[in-house]
Parts: sequence; structure tokens; C-alpha cells
Amino acid sequence: MELATQALTDKPRDAYYWRLLATAVSFALFGIGGLCLRLLVFPLLSCLPGSAHQHQQRARHTISWLFWCFIRLMQRAGVLTYSVEGAEKLGRPGQMIIANHPSLIDVVFLIGLVRQANCVVKQSLWQNPFTRGPVRDAGYISNDGSLDMLDAAAQALRAGQTLIIFPEGTRTQPGQAPAFHRGGAAIGLRGANIITPVVIKVSPTTLTKAEPWYRIPKRRVHFSLRVGADIEPQAFAALGPAPQASRKLNDYLHHYFIKELAEDEQPTPP
Repeated sequence: MELATQALTDKPRDAYYWRLLATAVSFALFGIGGLCLRLLVFPLLSCLPGSAHQHQQRARHTISWLFWCFIRLMQRAGVLTYSVEGAEKLGRPGQMIIANHPSLIDVVFLIGLVRQANCVVKQSLWQNPFTRGPVRDAGYISNDGSLDMLDAAAQALRAGQTLIIFPEGTRTQPGQAPAFHRGGAAIGLRGANIITPVVIKVSPTTLTKAEPWYRIPKRRVHFSLRVGADIEPQAFAALGPAPQASRKLNDYLHHYFIKELAEDEQPTPP
């Protein structure tokens, strides 16, 4: 499946002030939406009949749908364009989706594409008043670096959930190659049926680490997401003890992403 937006002609500064206003409105709506989910939507959903698992599924579906609406809103407002290649390969039981992390809204793209995905999210989201309600009700996993986090993530995969992980743990520094922590590889070896890489490119770079939302580039941003070939974790598990297998899998993933991101082609819409 191919999802893409229509290419837009670059112009000097490319409607800079309109995009700045549209970006401000988009982020304001995102924050307000998080509060509405916590104070209104999820309390109403909790009144519906069903088990705790069904409530969690409703919460994840709601967040996914709203995240995709948010992406489409930013696209229609002229803030960004995007293309997605291979989305039909996402969302399988026991699948661990591993992605690089160049911008703030990478997770919004991936959760928006996968309706029932679980996700390892940074711990600060559990303290943020705008996001702690949604991440709690959806049952997302806090990335606190503990062994309990690794166990919870592996158990989610063994239970047949799709799990999204950013092994860098934080956004990539502009101009630097991604550096993966071994926690993602360890989780994959312990619980995943399949590991699927997603390479994310952003041109020009925006919403990087320590960059405020209002520092927008001079031209419209394009997000390119490409789903790679599946990786069999069992092939690495057979290479030796768990620490050795985890190191080799992490090295493989690290070099895979460096190679894919080093390609000279510019991510442009089809």
C-alpha cells in the first residue's frame, strides 16, 4: 500500500508565516485534545460495557484515529507533506516495529498508522497533564529503563500485541547517525515473532531535540516513512547466549538504519 500526499512547489520561504500560524494552531489543538481525552472522552468510553482489555482496545483505537486526523490536519493546513511505503506490513500479532527518531511527531505517524499498537513511550509523558491520561488508559509502556519495562514489553509481544519502539530512546541529534540502545534488541529476542524496521526521513529537519516548535524551516517539511523487510529474531537468538545475541542484533539494526539513512536520494512525494 502506498500513502502519499501531492507534491507542493517550493517557493521562497514557502508561505512561512502561514505555516508558523498553522503549526501553532496544530500544537494548541494537540494539547487541548489530550485534555479532552483525559477529562471527557475516556471517562465516557469507560462507561461502555466490556472487559479491561476491551476498554484498552477502544482507547488505543481512539488515539490512533485521532493521531491520523492530526497528521491529515497538518497536511491540509500546509504544514507538511508525507509519503508512506509498505504500511500494509504493519500491525501483525507479535510484531515489533523499530524506527529511528528524527522528529517529535514520529510516534504520531506510527501510532496513527497502526490502530491497535502498543508503544514504549518516554517516562515524562506520564507526568505531563496533557498526555498522562491517554497513555495510561491505552496501556502504553513507560520507558524508565528498568527490567520491569523490558519484561512488560516482551510480555506484550508474547501476548500478540504490535509494539512500537524507538531504540534511540530520544530524538536523533541533527547531522548525527542514530545510536541504538540494546534494550530494543533484547525485547525483540525475548518476545517478538518478527521485527520490522521503519526508516523515517524528514526534509528539511524540524522538531528535532531541543528545537522549539516555532523554529520552522523556510520550506514545507516532507516526512517519508519506508517499511523495510522483516527480520527474524530467531536467527539472532541462535548465535549464542542472550547478551551476545542481543549485541549482534543491535549492531545489525544500527548498521541497517545508518545505511538506509545515508542514501543520497531526497525524500520527495511520488
